Amino acid sequence: MKILLSLFLTFAKIGAFTFGGGYAMLALMKEELVERKKWCTEEELLDYFALSQCTPGVIAVNCATFVGRQVKGILGGAFATIGVITPSFCIILLIASFLKNFADYPITQHIFGGIRVIVAVLVVNAVIKMGKSAVKDKICLAVAIISCVLSFIFNLSPIWFVLAGAALGLLTKREKKGGDAA
Repeated sequence: MKILLSLFLTFAKIGAFTFGGGYAMLALMKEELVERKKWCTEEELLDYFALSQCTPGVIAVNCATFVGRQVKGILGGAFATIGVITPSFCIILLIASFLKNFADYPITQHIFGGIRVIVAVLVVNAVIKMGKSAVKDKICLAVAIISCVLSFIFNLSPIWFVLAGAALGLLTKREKKGGDAA
């Protein structure tokens, strides 16, 4: 029960202190899940994050489910998932009750303008930190650069890039193994 409570509280903290969705959560997830709790490696977190982008639903919720399941099975996945959504649910409920009065104040617009800037910084920081461990060779670097350029030019869904990356990973594995698909 202690580990289930720890999963809930850790993901509640992640959910409460991160604005801007899954990408902004990546840095805090790395700190909490990889460095502090050691529930997964950085590479596993990147894999969960990539898989979370391909599956229906919110990235943070999907990632919490994957990590929680790894740590303590299906029940762990449930506790982690409930933990990560609880803060958002409470905050949305609170804001919704005051929304008509709250949203029109200039101070509110300034607050959210400042939060958007910080979220952008957190996303860039997470990309740089996680990119250092994901880009292992020249091929990976080329794929990252090409994907970045294509995403800016064509504004495609991240799913296409993840699927292309998976296919490329399979092809390069086959090539390195000398034609052996296993």
